[in-house]
Amino acid sequence: MGKAGRFACIFTPMALTIASLICLIIVGLGGTNKNNSTYNSLYFFRANTTNINVSPSELNIPDNPLTDAIINQTTDLAKDALDVKDFYHVSLWNYCAGDFDDGKDKVTYCSPRKNQFWFNPVEVWGLNNTGVDQLFSKELRAGLDAYQKAAKWMFIAYVVAVVTTIVEIVVGILALFSRLGSLLTTIVSTVSSIFLLGFALTATILYATLMGSFNGAVKKYNIHGSLGHNMFVVVWLAVAFSFGAGLFWLVSSCCCSGRSNKIKYGDESGRKGKYERVDSPYGHRDGAPQFQSGPGYQAPHHGVPLTNIGNKPTAYEPYRTANV
Repeated sequence: MGKAGRFACIFTPMALTIASLICLIIVGLGGTNKNNSTYNSLYFFRANTTNINVSPSELNIPDNPLTDAIINQTTDLAKDALDVKDFYHVSLWNYCAGDFDDGKDKVTYCSPRKNQFWFNPVEVWGLNNTGVDQLFSKELRAGLDAYQKAAKWMFIAYVVAVVTTIVEIVVGILALFSRLGSLLTTIVSTVSSIFLLGFALTATILYATLMGSFNGAVKKYNIHGSLGHNMFVVVWLAVAFSFGAGLFWLVSSCCCSGRSNKIKYGDESGRKGKYERVDSPYGHRDGAPQFQSGPGYQAPHHGVPLTNIGNKPTAYEPYRTANV
């Protein structure tokens, strides 16, 4: 196959590994720039608080037009006082918030990036020590506690996946020269794929569970949670690329040796030569053969016997191979 064939065999897993890394980088870019619409569309979870409202029945006061008007006005004033936005996007490092402008999202704020970030609505909406947070169900508070712990593992799995994918690309260069390099790259790729799959599964299960708990607890306040489609598509594409790369790395460690199938002569692997005429084993003198005989005499053999008939050799090939 040769080096060119080896390069062609390595190109596919290397391209898939680079594609997986690009997807991971895109995941990390979500919510990092409030002025970039592409980054703002990358989020795991979205809380829509546009029509937030509190029913008088939740506050144990009579439900009538007067109390409804008071509650609505109080809710609007509280929303303005607490600077509650129309929506909140939860990304890997932080959250972004904004308002709807002619039906379009307009992000106006992104929180500082933080390792092992988790979204705490009580803190973000300024409900600490107000008693309003007690309106949240026990299930939601328990869900937020579990979310906080799982978010730490999710972030660690993401960082490990990024680092091992970069190492996979670097080690993959060795795979150009030998199948042993491909085997080493396959091992690194396996570690990367495991952590990347762990990150993807944790993010999917975590935010799907959080969405269910969130909607069940705050739906009565007209707050709605949803998942970010774009982010999860990119995450699972990264997983697919990573596992595809690992499969092709494994194939390249078994095949595509890089050695040429062409037989080379003139060295230790073979001989390159031509036939040249040799003297007759019986000798010549003046064009006539001179036969030698006598007890114990044995004619020299310079050729290879063509065939045997019975126990008597027939002719010998009067040529020999000479190295050039």
